Amino acid sequence: MKYTVIHVPDGEDEVIVRYSELSPEVEQVLSVLRGQQPRLLGSREGEQVMIAPGDILYIECVDSKSFACTAEDVFRLEHTMTQLEQILCDINFFRCSRSMIINIDKVESLRSLSSNRIDATMLGGEHIIISRRYASEFRKLLRGGRDYE
Repeated sequence: MKYTVIHVPDGEDEVIVRYSELSPEVEQVLSVLRGQQPRLLGSREGEQVMIAPGDILYIECVDSKSFACTAEDVFRLEHTMTQLEQILCDINFFRCSRSMIINIDKVESLRSLSSNRIDATMLGGEHIIISRRYASEFRKLLRGGRDYE
């Protein structure tokens, strides 16, 4: 998708979206402009909290329970991993193993491991292993093979 950014010192801010076909990529841009980014309902110490996906480093499933890990805290989520994958896949999240979903925007560095696995170092230094089952899809995504911007 081509885009142009023009600084106009005087006047009102304006965003114009031109498209030939209403593709998923265009729909994603429109949802961002409309402020329709999904928020996840999490709980911590009996308190319910709305979590912005951009704050999440990764989501982990332990004993059939899903947890969203941010830089500051860990929140229990009510969604299954499959539901979370569907909710978040269009906003730079990637299922990297049966029990983990990572926020691609929070990956600091990558290192190839034996057995076709990848070690992803997240912001904050935590290491997440991308399993060999998902590694080839992740490499394809990094090369631009999936609708990822």
